[in-house]
Amino acid sequence: MQTLEDTSNTVLDNLLHAGIYVGVALVSWLILHYVVRIVVKRAEKGTLAQRGLGWMKPVFRNLDPVMRALDMERRVQRARTIGTLLNSLLTVIVVVITAFYVLLAFHVNIAPLLASVGVVGIAIGFGSQQLIRDFLAGIFITLEDQYGIGDVIQTSEVIGEVESVGLRITRVKGEDGTLWYLRNGEILRLGNRSKGNYVAPMDEPEPSPLPVAAPPGTPATAARTLPAGHPASSGPLFNEPTAASE
Repeated sequence: MQTLEDTSNTVLDNLLHAGIYVGVALVSWLILHYVVRIVVKRAEKGTLAQRGLGWMKPVFRNLDPVMRALDMERRVQRARTIGTLLNSLLTVIVVVITAFYVLLAFHVNIAPLLASVGVVGIAIGFGSQQLIRDFLAGIFITLEDQYGIGDVIQTSEVIGEVESVGLRITRVKGEDGTLWYLRNGEILRLGNRSKGNYVAPMDEPEPSPLPVAAPPGTPATAARTLPAGHPASSGPLFNEPTAASE
């Protein structure tokens, strides 16, 4: 009888400890998500970057409204992308740590489990290395602000305007109207025409046609012009003899 009571007490203690761990994890998750949401909202409004730039506000007011709208949309997308990434990362970390502590509360040996998780993680990493590469490239593109919405970029495949930037895919509208979906991990070389001092190449003017001299006695309306380089442009152009000349 004493053994049953001890067993029931042990189970209740384990459940109590596991519940405490889950409660602490839930409170920590809510606090971290609240902090991330506040940071994202401030980043969307631009207050994080403009606190020490009060003297620049008159300059910002004189900017083109279209450019300000694009900058706002670009900043909002970057802030939301980083916020989503942080929330997902925090959720995974909190869930994994909480699961380990719950198993420890029930006196489960987690050493074999950690070894299995390591092996599975290595297998998943090899199997989805291209996906991980795209995500890592998207993270660095977002953090480094290599390009954003409204920028005109040039890659080895396409030249066009950026419409959206994600962690895995960048959507670009080409010069001919084609919508391109570029994987971030496949973009090896990229030029941003909107950030640098890009100057469009000048088109060479076409050569003007040379006037063709008419033979004596020909009306002025019979004179023609030929393009430069034409064999007949080097000398006069003779028409067929008319009745008057015969």
